Amino acid sequence: MHPIPPITVVAQGQGARPRWVVIDKPPGLLSVPGKDPDLPNAQAWCRGAFAHAQGPITVHRLDMHTSGLLLLALDAEAHRALSAQFARREVEKTYTALVHGTPPHVEGTIDLPMRADITRRPLQIIDHTLGKPAQTTYRVQAHNAGTTRVELLPHTGRSHQLRLHMATIACPIVGDALYGPPGDPSPRLMLHATSLMFTDPDTGDRITCTAEPAF
Repeated sequence: MHPIPPITVVAQGQGARPRWVVIDKPPGLLSVPGKDPDLPNAQAWCRGAFAHAQGPITVHRLDMHTSGLLLLALDAEAHRALSAQFARREVEKTYTALVHGTPPHVEGTIDLPMRADITRRPLQIIDHTLGKPAQTTYRVQAHNAGTTRVELLPHTGRSHQLRLHMATIACPIVGDALYGPPGDPSPRLMLHATSLMFTDPDTGDRITCTAEPAF
């Protein structure tokens, strides 16, 4: 297996045997094992970093090329509790992205149903008949030469949702090889999970984690 890049622990549960951990996942690291067993992944890192880690571990995922906050469970019971929070949409997430062009409004919500393009996986497409509901709110943070920095709030968690939704308003994320313009020279996908808020399954406290992007 290729070496796992350095990973920053942003927060973890209490005690000598914490039941969850939040990391700042670097771009290029898989969240879970992929088809190539030699590619490093956050799940394998977690088992190596925490000797007591067991169970499914992965509560949610970030695309391989997306960086930022990733929540991992360290036992099966914590996994069930945290996964249930995601299912009930009690987990709040925000992302920062650098996009080509300028969004049509300073703030807006994209409400377009999505589904997998079965002939061109892993691409996703907008489908008003068979697609599943997908909503994303964007907020402009700053303008640069030809690009815009935006905050993205996903209200649903579809695969590639942020990438596809921004592309549909002619503002693809910089470095997006799937939905962006051909020949984009960016060395990485400029998408980062900036904040994550959830409830500690042990204490009931609301946990808020933040990690600023490197771009």
